[in-house]
Amino acid sequence: MTRGFPLGATGFGLIAICYGFARFAFGLFLPQIEADLVLPDAVGGLIAGGSFLGYCLAIVLAAQLTERIGARAVALCAALVAALGMLGIALAPTAAWLAGAVLLAGMSTGLASPPMAAAVAAVIEPRRQDATNTLINAGTSAGVILCGPVALLLGAEWRLAYAVFACSAITLALFAYFCVPDTARSREPVTRGGPRFSITLKRLVAASLLMGAASTALWSFGSQIVAQRLSWGSAGSGLLWVVIGAAGIAGAGAGSLIARLGVDSANRLCLGALAVAIVLVGMGNMPASALLGGALFGAAYITLSGIYLVWGVAALPERPATGLTVAFLSIAIGQTLGAPVFGLLVSRLSMDHAVCLFALLALAAGAMRSTVAETVRSSPIGCAEKGPH
Repeated sequence: MTRGFPLGATGFGLIAICYGFARFAFGLFLPQIEADLVLPDAVGGLIAGGSFLGYCLAIVLAAQLTERIGARAVALCAALVAALGMLGIALAPTAAWLAGAVLLAGMSTGLASPPMAAAVAAVIEPRRQDATNTLINAGTSAGVILCGPVALLLGAEWRLAYAVFACSAITLALFAYFCVPDTARSREPVTRGGPRFSITLKRLVAASLLMGAASTALWSFGSQIVAQRLSWGSAGSGLLWVVIGAAGIAGAGAGSLIARLGVDSANRLCLGALAVAIVLVGMGNMPASALLGGALFGAAYITLSGIYLVWGVAALPERPATGLTVAFLSIAIGQTLGAPVFGLLVSRLSMDHAVCLFALLALAAGAMRSTVAETVRSSPIGCAEKGPH
């Protein structure tokens, strides 16, 4: 337990900075960035998609690196890449520079998750591993929560905000160096090659890809939506981000939800909530509906990412970093495709059309049934969730 606490706290912080600051904060500051750099909606969507593309590129590399050079080195690299990318955003003079910096910042998120899954497998006792993994995964919410007050305090000063974010990433790099184990020294040689794609993994890929695409409606365009619908400025958008992040803490209980309902039922329940959330924020005309939708979105998205994390690790228990990579890479591919498509739909059709179509994407993901519910419940990982944490 004494070794587990600093690891869990460091992992929580690393995920908060890489996901909350380096990746999802871009959607919060997008209206101000577009105004300052004179970016049309379609270009803003393409740049936002670059963050998710960076994630896709890095997470594949991260799983391989984690198995070869260890969790500590990759986690340290994630924090430093986040700092460099966010510093680049803060200094961006043009759209091309901004796109490169957003891509680099997005890569940090891909580097962050696999080493933490491997570190948990090496340090935490088996019956507590799912609880620790889903708790670390909920760090995204903490990062999103902190983005809100920064936006409230700094308003349109998005460059200063990203400079502050970059400094926090450098600080976290020090914690990663001292608290994340050097698993390269303790692991046995790993199996080479990619994972064998069973029907369980194929359905996981389909479900998580559709969910990831749907989520970009709010992650990349949430601030723009409430600015258009409710005439909210940076203060209102910051409040929405605080609500999303605060509700997302519920995602720490994803493992317990799976133990009670099974993966399929938990997945469908959360996808339904995600679809409702997109409609409430995207089509509602009252502040209360936007905030309620934000709360639903935060809780549903973080819980879903936890569900897919457990699903992937259970499908490949001997290679936890790779199992997580399959799940999270699929989410990111969906987000890479979803952000520019949403921006294009808004510019060619209307906000209402884009919102409806992306809510339907979330519901479509629920059609992906799998055998993983039985796998998780019958494995040591799944059974652990039934016990006390």
